[in-house]
Amino acid sequence: MTSTQAEIDRSHLGTLSVLAWIGDPSEAHDIPYLLAYTLGDGPQGREAGEAAARGLLEEIGLPIGDVVMDGTRSPRTFAVQIVLMAGDQVTLSMPGLNATCTAPKEWVAAALESGQAYFLFATRAWPEAVPGKPVTAEVLQAFAGDEEVLTSSAHCVLAVQALQ
Repeated sequence: MTSTQAEIDRSHLGTLSVLAWIGDPSEAHDIPYLLAYTLGDGPQGREAGEAAARGLLEEIGLPIGDVVMDGTRSPRTFAVQIVLMAGDQVTLSMPGLNATCTAPKEWVAAALESGQAYFLFATRAWPEAVPGKPVTAEVLQAFAGDEEVLTSSAHCVLAVQALQ
């Protein structure tokens, strides 16, 4: 894929959204998760958006599948970064892309305590999870826990940098 093709593909992503959630602390599962996904509303449709997502991940060197990249070793030079802004705003930064979401207080506390978060970039579009519209735990589990979604996503553990 040439860089020109990747740039054209990137324009097909459509709306890139980010969702933060945490496991169940009562079950000793207080890992902060951050999920990036496209709504599939790009100018060329859902399939082109999913192809653009795969192209973007390839371009920045994130493998798709069951490999979990460790972005905590050199967080300032890793292709993907998570920055905790003032309050509960979380910004995801990737080459040429930024997305922000509001994180639950529990997510912020766990991310600050551990200094890291588990990041997934889904290549499968999720048009039901529109920004500003609440996502129930069941809907989130159905998407983020789906085997096909997991095997077609990039997975990373990232350092969470807090702005002072």
